[in-house]
Amino acid sequence: MLNRYDHRLPGEAEIKYLDGDFRVMRPGAFVRCAVTGAQIPLDELKYWSVARQEPYATPEAVLKRLYPERVK
Repeated sequence: MLNRYDHRLPGEAEIKYLDGDFRVMRPGAFVRCAVTGAQIPLDELKYWSVARQEPYATPEAVLKRLYPERVK
């Protein structure tokens, strides 16, 4: 099994987002925030949507994606 926190692997990872966890499908050092495009190192990935299968860099990015009409 691949170590999902292995920073020696360059490039963007492909991730399957699960409830409370995620599985690395293609190894890499980071994923991109679906809202901001910011690189998120895998060991810092805390926010994602299982239904949308996308990661978010911050709680604010989650709010922008889920409730765009409420975020100023």
